[in-house]
Amino acid sequence: MIKRTASTLANRVEFPVLLAGLIIAGGLWGFEELMEVARATTPHAFDTEILLAFRKAGQPDSPIGPLWLEGAMRDITALGSGTVLTLIVTAVIVYLLLIRRPATALFIVVAVAGGQVLSSLLKAGIDRPRPELVSHLVNETSLSFPSGHAMLSAVTYLTLGALAARFLADRTTKIYVLALAVLTTLLVGISRIYLGVHWPSDVLAGWCAGFAWAMLCWLAARAWQRWRGRPDGDA
Repeated sequence: MIKRTASTLANRVEFPVLLAGLIIAGGLWGFEELMEVARATTPHAFDTEILLAFRKAGQPDSPIGPLWLEGAMRDITALGSGTVLTLIVTAVIVYLLLIRRPATALFIVVAVAGGQVLSSLLKAGIDRPRPELVSHLVNETSLSFPSGHAMLSAVTYLTLGALAARFLADRTTKIYVLALAVLTTLLVGISRIYLGVHWPSDVLAGWCAGFAWAMLCWLAARAWQRWRGRPDGDA
């Protein structure tokens, strides 16, 4: 009986939907746990050890690695900046409007703009200052938790990656596009720690919130499509 019920449930719930639900649940749980770390009066050992691992022993002003790596990390971190993300999103929206897909363009606006608003509200609510344990290799003035670069990179690149994957017929190509979106998001987050402007828990929280928000928006768009009776490619 249990086996039959599980089989029936598996047939009714598609794997991508189930995976999205698990990502949302895991993201929310992870963010809640990391929020306790951010609210602690003293930095967690987890944060300090990882942050110092990106600096030469006894030299908190000197990042590890060759000289070119610091410049590379600045370039990578720019992929999660508001300017670059706005340019990318604007270009995609204009393209979608030109091919007469306004609903898809609106979905991207809501997903990315909503992620920006959520990130700002979370930063203000937690009110965590930037780390002072190591020197900052780029200038930042906003609050630290969660990492806006990590969160908005996850929201933007995953949303665009999922959108692009829907129009690709080959499964291998779909996986490649989604993997590229995830890899870009991870690299942006790592660059924030390397540059000393975020605690590791800030970045992890940004990933948790960003992945959860992106999947929530994807599920909402999917439900809207089904309710409107449209196939996946016509959003």
